[in-house]
Amino acid sequence: MKRYPVAFSVAGSDPSGGAGIQADLKTFSALGVYGAAAVTAITVQNTKGVKYVHSVPAQVVYDQIVAVMEDLHPDAVKIGMVNDAATLDAIIKALTDCRPHFLVVDPVMVSSSGKMLMSSGALTLLEKKLLPMTDLLTPNIPETSVLTGMPSVSANDVEAAARAILGYGTRSVLIKGGHASGCVKTDMLFSILDGNISLNEYSAPSVASRNTHGTGCTLSSAIAAFVARGDSLVEAVGEAKRYLTSALAAGADITIGDGTGPLNHFFSPVPAIVIDKE
Repeated sequence: MKRYPVAFSVAGSDPSGGAGIQADLKTFSALGVYGAAAVTAITVQNTKGVKYVHSVPAQVVYDQIVAVMEDLHPDAVKIGMVNDAATLDAIIKALTDCRPHFLVVDPVMVSSSGKMLMSSGALTLLEKKLLPMTDLLTPNIPETSVLTGMPSVSANDVEAAARAILGYGTRSVLIKGGHASGCVKTDMLFSILDGNISLNEYSAPSVASRNTHGTGCTLSSAIAAFVARGDSLVEAVGEAKRYLTSALAAGADITIGDGTGPLNHFFSPVPAIVIDKE
C-alpha cells in the first residue's frame, strides 16, 4: 500500500493568506507533503496588520488535534502562534494523549513592533510542559530574549542562550538570525547528542524585500515537511532554509496588498510525494 507523508499544523488562521495555517498548508503542498491543520484562533488581519483575534474554544482545539492524530498519524507536527494558557493547555493534553513522531514549535511571542503576543500563563506552560515534548524550537532573537531573560542576544550570547533554552528539555533549538544586521543571515542549530551539544550553522544572503509576512511560519513548516519526507533534522533545516530564501527572492517584486506581503511559496512546487506504507 502507498501513502503520502503527512505534516500537521496547529496554528491560527490568517485570512490574508500570508501566515498562519494558510502559509503552513501552502508550504506543505509546495514541498510535496500532504498537509492537515487544526485552527487555534481566527485572526482578522491583512497585509497592513492585525485588527483582532478570536480564540477557538480550547475543547474544540483539543478535539481537532486528536481527530487528526488518531486517523492520519502525521509524520511531523508544527505548533504555531498560541497566545492564551487555556488553548496551550489543550494542545499539550492532546499531544500527550497522541504523541507525535516529531514536534516543531515556532514560539510566536513578540510582534514586529515589540508587543508581547503570549500571555504570562501561556509562557509558563510552554516552558514547563511543551518544551520537554519538543524536538525542535525555532525562536528568533526577540523570542530568544524572552525565553532566556537576556535583555539582548548578540552573536556572542547565542550559545549561552541556546544552553538556557535546551535546559527546559527541548531536544534542539534553531536560533534564527533574521533580525541581525548584515548582508548574510545565519541560523544556528543547537542539539543535544549523547549528552553533548552540537552546532550546525546555516547562512544565506539577505533578500531585499518588503514581502516578509509569514517567514517564521514558512520556515518551521518547511522543516516539518522535510522531516515528514524522511530527512534528518540537520538536513531538514538546511533544505528549509534554502526553500525560504528562494521563496523570499521569488516574491520580492510581487505586490499583494498595501502592506507587508507574502512570500512566493509556489516558485517551484513539488508534485505530491507517495511512499510505501509501513
